[in-house]
Amino acid sequence: MPKDPNPQPTASELAILAILWEDGPQPVRVIHERLSAEKEVVYTTILKTMQVMLERGFLDRESQGRKHIYRAAIARETTQDSLLDTFVNRAFGGSAKKLAMRALGNYKTSKEDLDELKALIEKIEKDQS
Repeated sequence: MPKDPNPQPTASELAILAILWEDGPQPVRVIHERLSAEKEVVYTTILKTMQVMLERGFLDRESQGRKHIYRAAIARETTQDSLLDTFVNRAFGGSAKKLAMRALGNYKTSKEDLDELKALIEKIEKDQS
């Protein structure tokens, strides 16, 4: 059970969660190998981070002999929603429109993405009617 009523993972914790969300339950060794492929990280730092994440309720752990297998205890979508809410409120004054306008203005958007966005807007408009 998380101690913080509205916990949000740090950037380091998100990197660990991303691996577990993508690949499923893993031992610390595998997480360390994956993260080390991107940048140099110390095994004991990953271990300590994962132990803290376990205490915060972000991870579950199962013992298999001397090995501990960790799994994400929080859902990817729930975490993304929480982080997005915080970001939109802090950086864009709570305006989804300002966020979308900035994202669309700063990044190349494919025709397929624009078509999907248009369909989403039409669905939202229809649901509000």
